[in-house]
Amino acid sequence: METRGVTRTGDVGVRALAAATPATRDRFVDLLRVVSLGTVVLGHWLMAAVAVDPDGGVEVGNLLAVVPALQPATWLLQIMPVFFFVGGFSHALSYRSLRRRTPAGASPYPAFLRARLQRLLRPTMAFVAVWGTGATVLQLAGVGGPLADTAARLATQPLWFVGIYLAMVALTPPLLRLHERYGWGVFAALAWSAAMVDLLRFAAGVPYVEFLAFAFVWSAVHQLGFLRADGRLREGPRIPAVLAVTGSASAAALVALGPYPLSMVGIPGEPISNMAPPTLALLCHGVWLVGAVELLRGPAARLLERPRVWRAVVAANGVAMTAFLWHLTAMLGVYGLLLALDVPLPAPASAAWWLQAPVRVAAAAVLTALLVAVFRRCERPAPAAGFAPSATPSAGAHRAAAPAAAFGVALCLLGVLGLSAVGFGGLLEGHSALLIAVRVTAPVAVGMAAVGWLLVERSGRRTG
Repeated sequence: METRGVTRTGDVGVRALAAATPATRDRFVDLLRVVSLGTVVLGHWLMAAVAVDPDGGVEVGNLLAVVPALQPATWLLQIMPVFFFVGGFSHALSYRSLRRRTPAGASPYPAFLRARLQRLLRPTMAFVAVWGTGATVLQLAGVGGPLADTAARLATQPLWFVGIYLAMVALTPPLLRLHERYGWGVFAALAWSAAMVDLLRFAAGVPYVEFLAFAFVWSAVHQLGFLRADGRLREGPRIPAVLAVTGSASAAALVALGPYPLSMVGIPGEPISNMAPPTLALLCHGVWLVGAVELLRGPAARLLERPRVWRAVVAANGVAMTAFLWHLTAMLGVYGLLLALDVPLPAPASAAWWLQAPVRVAAAAVLTALLVAVFRRCERPAPAAGFAPSATPSAGAHRAAAPAAAFGVALCLLGVLGLSAVGFGGLLEGHSALLIAVRVTAPVAVGMAAVGWLLVERSGRRTG
């Protein structure tokens, strides 16, 4: 995740970084990044409905399934599309900057991927290493508890976001070129493609076609970030309002008249999820969110001019990815502590459950803060020292490195997505999960991600 110069809070301090912020920086983007991830974290903490069954096992459910009346709240709280929108904005600026500084005839792609993956995969692979090692040691020792297997399976679920975001990074150069030629037409084509996927999926029952929606839906939201980078969302005074009204009305119509569920997050037991795979309804939801947040740009910009507010955003941006990766671990740790202390777990959505909720959320926040304090260094960019090419890389070296980097990032995203699906439960039994049409195990998924990252690193370094 890019923070463009505001992540190294341990080196020079938040106050100095905030004071050094250029006047041209779009602070609203940083605020949206923090708010989107923070809302997801809080939503996960609140939606977890953990209960102990009569046999002593632990069941982790979803509050939205227990209380369906709460599902409309997801139309405000499911703001992950905002993060992809912000990503498109940042990626457009970063890639164009690198492209301007790359020699003629050479490709900036390997260096672009290397810079992006360092920010994403350094904290991610640290998380994977700790969880993988811990799960292996506990299973070899035969140590566990009612929550241990569940935690090993669920802790990696947030990695789906990292995998999809890696795909957006990988697709930035070709989609940006299309955007620079066709503008809004690229977004329209991606939205139309998402609609065709749903038509083939729901009306014709074509197998596996729904997996294309991951590319079309999230790329369409990402493309809106390109449009923002060019000022295209402000070409007319009513564009954000049109996006908000059109997106919300379309999403409401699809839910009312089509097969789409009301909830904009996945719910266990639902035959159809708007999230996995993403649907046209989720894309419309993303469009309304983009329009809504753009309408708030002016008031938010004035708020961010206050030094104290901006310092808080700078500090949060420096650890946002680390907090996101570890927040489920913290939540599961709180429930584990309650079980170890024989604290009764109230029935989800009961009066006692709601009374206990603030305490659980506060405890999860404290534990997350402790984990962030331990692992925050992994989110800093790697030092550039240690590699000095003897000569300026030739255009041929750039061209040769680009395919290797593309293959590497493909391995990374498949490995991360596979690990998100399989988790670390049942390592010794060879537990596997289905990734599109192939079953993968945790060791294979980790190996794919590690090898892919190595390829991207080497390709980026070869091109200087």
